[in-house]
Amino acid sequence: MNNYDVLIVGGGVIGSAIARELSHYQLKIGVLEKNPDVCLEMSGRNSAVIHGGFAYEVGTQKAALCVEGCLEFDKVAKELDVPFKRTGKVLVGNTPEDMESLKQTMAIGEINGAVGLELIDEKRLKELVPTVEGKFAMYSPMSGILDPFQYTIGLAENAAKNGVKFNFNSEVTGINPKEDGSYGVETKSGSYTAKWIINAAGLGAVKISEMLGIGRYEMGATRGHYIVLDKNVGHLLPMPVYPVPSTSYMGIHVTPTVEGNVTVGPDADRVQSLEDYGVEKRNMEYLVEDASTLWPHIHRTDFIRNYAGIQPTWLNREGIMKDFVIEAREEVPNTVNLVGIESPGLTSALPIARKAVKHLVDREKPSLKDYFDPTRERVRRFSEATPEEQQELILENPDYGEIICRCESVSKAEVLDAIHNPLGVNTMVGIKYRTRSMMGRCQGGYCQMRIAQLLQQEKGLDVTEVLYAREESELFTGRVR
Repeated sequence: MNNYDVLIVGGGVIGSAIARELSHYQLKIGVLEKNPDVCLEMSGRNSAVIHGGFAYEVGTQKAALCVEGCLEFDKVAKELDVPFKRTGKVLVGNTPEDMESLKQTMAIGEINGAVGLELIDEKRLKELVPTVEGKFAMYSPMSGILDPFQYTIGLAENAAKNGVKFNFNSEVTGINPKEDGSYGVETKSGSYTAKWIINAAGLGAVKISEMLGIGRYEMGATRGHYIVLDKNVGHLLPMPVYPVPSTSYMGIHVTPTVEGNVTVGPDADRVQSLEDYGVEKRNMEYLVEDASTLWPHIHRTDFIRNYAGIQPTWLNREGIMKDFVIEAREEVPNTVNLVGIESPGLTSALPIARKAVKHLVDREKPSLKDYFDPTRERVRRFSEATPEEQQELILENPDYGEIICRCESVSKAEVLDAIHNPLGVNTMVGIKYRTRSMMGRCQGGYCQMRIAQLLQQEKGLDVTEVLYAREESELFTGRVR
């Protein structure tokens, strides 16, 4: 049965947040995601920062929804069991021009409702971040860091727990209005019908918007590159360190992760492709050169990985769009169209979702469910347990006593739990994002083949069916020794 009351196109952090918000209501809800998992594009390829709300123009939805999302995130992280630290953040300057820019940024932030912003001198800056280079800074105490994979997965798993159906490998190829006012939706995995369509397709939002008959948007893109540093430098960076921002770009920054690594980036290269995530040597060299002026502790011996994310630039007839678009047009009934959802989309995901869902609720007036469960528990991490708790876990389940990933101390029990996840995801990256296996110093050199074998055994897959991340990312062309 592929008939739904609501179909959400896109299963990234925005689509998953909308799914969770809609699951409060007595509706049959489906999500169409073109990838095999929920966070393979913008939602999982970013700086993993909860923003304070000071960097966005006064009066915009970006400013208001960012502040709203920032202030509520302690509660959200607790409900969804998402690793989160309210570390604070500094924007570091050195020149009189930098000071004027920071004063302007702080004034904008205060109007936006950002909490606790403070201009600090070099002494206070060194107390907060002893390893930083700078003469002064603006300090944002409410900024923080999170695990973006766990956040997106947590939203999706909680939505599924409350009745939402996620349909993966379901790229939308056509949307057709029907005589009864509903929509027929064609995908690469089959046909669907729904009374309502919500476009939360992220990088594909313009394409879906055009399919709905709303053709006023275009998109350009830049590719931002990042370097991931080993955990042995994590203690040197207690909070994100940013340069003084320009009017259009936050600049290359260094950011601690909730797991103890440090990321460096992003830069911004104009690109045509929305699927090319390659990182060139010149980009890595530029990241090191630029970021070292802020934080001179970036050494090649600590590099363990690099990655890239596509940063879109949306345009309408007036030029570059500076705000989120969350619209319900009368000429395209029973649709909610979201375009221009870029940074701070991660911070703003649930406020964006509430605003999008309100369009539907105001018109449809669906009944609330008698019960909605806002909670979700992630895969239990053996490495986070005390020695006494670890002994108890092993006694309860001997699979906790077999370590699959040595770098991150991930047990067989955790990998099996991730393989049998509520969303039915069965890729290597799906296991990686749920357990942190393959994210350590050796980047899967020890554990990757063991995980592939477990995935094959548990899911009954042929060796040629084991995917790394996306379609056509098979690990093997045949059996190997």
